[in-house]
Amino acid sequence: MTEIIETGIDATDDPETLLHNAIAEADPAPLLMSMVHATGDTGLLAEFGARLTITEPGNHYRTGTRPVAPPGTYPEDVAADIRARAREILTPDLEPKLGVPDDELFGRMATICTSERVDAEFLPLLLEQSGFAKDRRHVPVTTAPPADFEVIVIGAGMVGINAGIKLGEAGFAFTIFEERDDIGGTWHRNTYPGAAVDTPSHYYSYSFELNPNWSKYYPTGVEYQNYLLDVVEKYRLREHMQFGTRVRSATWLTAENRWEVVTEDRTGTLRRHRARAVVTALGMLNAPNIPDVPGMDTFAGTITHTAQWDSDLDLRGKRVVVLGTGCTSVQVVANIVDEVESLDVVVRSPHWLVPEKTVGGEVPAGERWAMANLPFYDRWFRLRTYWFASDNLYVLPRIDKEWAATHLSASPANDMVLNTALEYLQKSFPDRPDMVEKLTPDFRPYSKRIVKDPGFFAALNREHVNLHRASFREITADGVVTTDGTFIPADVIVLATGFRLQFTTAIDITGRDGRTLADIWKGGEDPRAYRGVQVSGFPNLFITAGPNSAPNHGAGHNITGEEQVHYLIECLQYLLENEYAAMDVAQSAQDEYNRKVDEALDETVWVHPGAQTNGYYRNSAGRAVVPCPWRLVDYWTLMREPQPEDFTFLSNGKAGK
Repeated sequence: MTEIIETGIDATDDPETLLHNAIAEADPAPLLMSMVHATGDTGLLAEFGARLTITEPGNHYRTGTRPVAPPGTYPEDVAADIRARAREILTPDLEPKLGVPDDELFGRMATICTSERVDAEFLPLLLEQSGFAKDRRHVPVTTAPPADFEVIVIGAGMVGINAGIKLGEAGFAFTIFEERDDIGGTWHRNTYPGAAVDTPSHYYSYSFELNPNWSKYYPTGVEYQNYLLDVVEKYRLREHMQFGTRVRSATWLTAENRWEVVTEDRTGTLRRHRARAVVTALGMLNAPNIPDVPGMDTFAGTITHTAQWDSDLDLRGKRVVVLGTGCTSVQVVANIVDEVESLDVVVRSPHWLVPEKTVGGEVPAGERWAMANLPFYDRWFRLRTYWFASDNLYVLPRIDKEWAATHLSASPANDMVLNTALEYLQKSFPDRPDMVEKLTPDFRPYSKRIVKDPGFFAALNREHVNLHRASFREITADGVVTTDGTFIPADVIVLATGFRLQFTTAIDITGRDGRTLADIWKGGEDPRAYRGVQVSGFPNLFITAGPNSAPNHGAGHNITGEEQVHYLIECLQYLLENEYAAMDVAQSAQDEYNRKVDEALDETVWVHPGAQTNGYYRNSAGRAVVPCPWRLVDYWTLMREPQPEDFTFLSNGKAGK
C-alpha cells in the first residue's frame, strides 16, 4: 500500500516532482516572497513589483466598484513568469538565505504580496499575526511570578487554551477549569452535520502555531478540533486542566486581595480555590437558544438543537424540519439534504448570503507541500488571507448618512455587498421570484453576520425541499404549525436557533462592593467594560470576548483572543514589577472608554436608524453590545500594555494610584 504523508501527497513521488507540483499549484504572490527568502535576492521584488498595479487598501470598497478579480490577484502573465522563475531557482533542499526581514523590507514585501499599499502602522501586527514573530512583551520583565501567584482560567476553548500557553510561557501558575469532558469549546460542542469554520483556516488559527496541513480552506469542525487537540498536546496543557468541572462562583476577598473560586465536579462535590487573578474564556454565546414553542413536549419524534446534536441520530428517510437560517442552519441544510425524505426550512428573517468558491474546497496537495516546505510560504499565505479579510472591510458596516437616507444599503461600499448577495440570490433561483422574495433580507448588509454559502441555495432548489418564510406557532405530536398557519409533518425537528448572549453572567461573580457582575450588566442585557476586558469594581478579573470587543467587520475571534490574552499577561507583569497585589480600572476611565465606543458605533449599521433589531449584536434597547468599533490594528495597538493612570492599584489591602 502506498504511504500517504501529512500533506496528502504520494510519498513515492521524488522531491523534484513534489516541488514541480507545488510551484504549479501555489499562489504566485507568496511563491514570489518565498523565492526572495530562498535566494536573498530582493531584486525579484523590483522586477515583478514593477509589473503590478499597487492600489490603496480596500479602494474598491470605498468607491463601491466591484473588482474584476479578487483583490490582490496577480495578472496571468506575471503569475506565469513567477512560476517559470521558481522552476529555475528553487530546489527541494534549499536553505533560505533571508530570514525574517527588517521592517523596511517587510513593508515592501507585504505591499507587493498584497498588491496594496501596506502602511507602517500595520507592520507590527502583520509580523505577529502572520507568524513571523511572536508577540513582543512591552512591560519590562525583571521579576518572575512567585509560586503563589495562581491564575484561574475558566473555559478550555480557543482563548482558554491560548491563555494557558501564554501564562505558562510567562511563568505564572495556572489552572484551567472546563465544564465539558474535553477541550475545544465551540468545536467540542458543535458536532452537527456540516459544522465548519466560516473563517479561512490558514488564518483562523494561532499566529504562533501555523498549520501547513489544513485539508480545506474552511475546515470542518472536526479538523479544527483536532488542530486544538494537537496544540494542547504540544504545550502539555492537560496537566493544568480539570474537566467536568463547572465554576459556580468567583468572589473577591478584599482582605486577601484574592479571588475565591467555587467549583463543582460531576459528583456534585464543591471545592474552593484561591487565585490572584481570574480569566474568563467562555465566549459570549454559550447556552443554546431554545425557543419556547407551545406543544414541544407533545412531539412524538425527535427535537434536537444543533448545539446538542446526538451523533446516533439517523436522518435517513426522515421528514425533517429545520428552524433558522444563520450560519448553522445553512451548514446543516446543505449537509443533510441528500439523506432525508423531505426537508422543510422555516425562516423568520433571512441573512444576506454571499458566494465563496473556496468554502468546502480542498487545498491542493501541491499547495500543502508548499506550505510545509517552501521557506516562509505559509506565513505570506497567512498574511494575504488576513489582509483581505480584515481592515480592508472596515468601511463596509459604516454609515454614509446621505446615502443611507435614500437606500436600504448603508453606503456605496455596503451597497456593493448588497448587490453581490442579491445577484447571487437571483442567479440561484432564476425562475423562482417567490424564492427570491422569501430569501431577500429587509435590513442592511452587516446588520447581521454575512453568511458564506456552503450549498444552502443549491439545497433549496431540490424537489424534496421547501422553504417557509415564517416561524413556529406550535408543535403537535406529528409536526409543526407555522405562524402563517401551514402544517408541516415531521419526524425530526432541528432547532438551528443559535445561542443566548450571556457573556459571563451565568457565573456568580462578586466584586469589591458585594455587587455581582450579572447585576451590573443587568443579566447580560447591558454589559460595559474597559477595552472589552476589565470592569470597575472587579480587580484582577479579565473577561475575554467581553462587550464591544468582537471584530464584526472582518477577521476572526482568534485575533481578538490573542490581543486580550497578550494584554492580561502585560497587566499581571505590571503588578509584579511594581509590587502591587491587584489592579482595578477606575469607573471614570471605563465610562470614558465606553463614551468613545458609543460615539464610534453611532456611525455604523449596528445602531443607525433602520438597523435590524432581532439579532444578537444589539440589546433590547438598541445598543450594540457585541461589535468592536475600532479597526483591528487600532484594537491590537490599544491592547499592547496597560495605561496605569486608568487604574487604582491595591497593595496589602490598601488602594493607591
